[in-house]
Amino acid sequence: MDLKELREKANLSAERVAVELGKSVSTIRFWEAGTYIPSLSPSETLQLTRLYRCTLEELSESFIETQRKSGKKLD
Repeated sequence: MDLKELREKANLSAERVAVELGKSVSTIRFWEAGTYIPSLSPSETLQLTRLYRCTLEELSESFIETQRKSGKKLD
């Protein structure tokens, strides 16, 4: 499951996630498109797992899947 699918599974809009994290909607969309991987603080990571109702492992796997689908390699 990629990042966008994980967000949608939690019935959240990109706008809601942006507000909750204090980020712009375009930033959330860049993450979901695999344009770049965010540098999240531990508290932001925890907040994302709570918002998306997922484990840290599921969140990490969703970022990996997003990158795979975008054709970009993780460093």
